[in-house]
Amino acid sequence: MKRSELTEFAVEEEGFKLKIRRGANGLPIVSTARGSAAPFPTGDSVPPMPIPAPATPLANPAAAALKDEAGFAYIKSPMVGTFYRAGSPESKPFADVGAKVSENTVVCIIEAMKIMNEIQAEAKGTVVEALVENGQPVEYGQRLFKIKQG
Repeated sequence: MKRSELTEFAVEEEGFKLKIRRGANGLPIVSTARGSAAPFPTGDSVPPMPIPAPATPLANPAAAALKDEAGFAYIKSPMVGTFYRAGSPESKPFADVGAKVSENTVVCIIEAMKIMNEIQAEAKGTVVEALVENGQPVEYGQRLFKIKQG
């Protein structure tokens, strides 16, 4: 609210009304309609959220399965977006299975916020497997292609 200089914000839906107003000391004041509980504490002090313990490798079998195999490299997504194997639906894929790639070879496009970002292999070898289907959403760090190094 401070960043946008808002002093009051209200939301009203069937059976629910929420109003947030900035008080004189800059802290939010929250009020809800009668009969509804406040969605979060309204006092001056908010209890700290507990910090979850990090997962151990043994407790997370999916992480263990993602370990790199010797002799193989993975091209990973540098961003969140939509994965495309070609520049257009009529074009052939940038890197098909069996294609030789070098560090500067464009292997796909990831669309993020209406911007088409060319993704380079950053590894030298042969494409063994495409791990994402064309047009699918991808996450940061998600594996896109498996490369046999060499």
